[in-house]
Amino acid sequence: MTTRLTAVAKFAGVSEATVSRVLNGRAGVSQATRDTVLTALDVFGFARPEPLRRDRARLIGLVLPDLQNPIFPAFAEVLGVSLIQRGLVPVLCTRTADGVSEAHYIQMLLAQQVGGIVFVGSSYADAGPEQGRQLRERRLPIVLINQADENLGVARICVDDAAAAEQALTHLTGLGHERIGIILGPGGHVPSVRKLEGFARFWESRGVRDWRTWVDHTVFSVEGGRVAAARLIAAGATGLICGSDAMALGAVRAARRLGRQVPRDVSVVGFDDSAYMAVTDPPLTTVRQPVRAMAAAA
Repeated sequence: MTTRLTAVAKFAGVSEATVSRVLNGRAGVSQATRDTVLTALDVFGFARPEPLRRDRARLIGLVLPDLQNPIFPAFAEVLGVSLIQRGLVPVLCTRTADGVSEAHYIQMLLAQQVGGIVFVGSSYADAGPEQGRQLRERRLPIVLINQADENLGVARICVDDAAAAEQALTHLTGLGHERIGIILGPGGHVPSVRKLEGFARFWESRGVRDWRTWVDHTVFSVEGGRVAAARLIAAGATGLICGSDAMALGAVRAARRLGRQVPRDVSVVGFDDSAYMAVTDPPLTTVRQPVRAMAAAA
């Protein structure tokens, strides 16, 4: 018990005596300090004393960019089941271009006194400094999955995007392709930046300096993939690496509209390994995101 008190006190920034007063329900402790101590218990996985257990602490926020990209519903499903199996209740929050912002969702979740928040592939940056400050002050357990922000000092789980890009390039060059384009998300999208780093490293290690010619940034959608792929194919690309499976489907559409056959004339590699990739015509190669393993780690 002493070890637990020490760990909780250190994390919460209070004395062991203060932790003891909170656990025993004694007076003389502010509500803010009491909440910080209880959150510290949650972080370390220590059970709260029965009188201090609040149903709302069992709520866990799941913040996703949208449900149009199949990878995000896949994460929501696996994370939701995992939380329920642990006696926790997921609260799903999805952003849309004309809907509720991530900052507003954070405020709503904090008002509901959730026990933690999992951000999946969301920008987080639009939350602003005030929301970031509130999360830090509350010591709320946070997990970032495929997140853009690397400077929060919280748990992060992500795939090695650079290695994934290099793996896709190795596959395509092994098929004999030399003019390989890559279709990525917006320039500020960090996973796309990492993929671009892998793309550049692969070519520069082989003495190729004009690799920027084969890079196209667009939105994560079928149409975005189609437009970008059309430009790259017109420039002479015979292999395409796409930042998402939706983009890959758009690339196939672009190739066909230009009179090319996939994979005879143009090879396309997606990213995510969405369920529908196995039933496309033709079935497409895609880099798998280990959704279950990442959700379990979260």
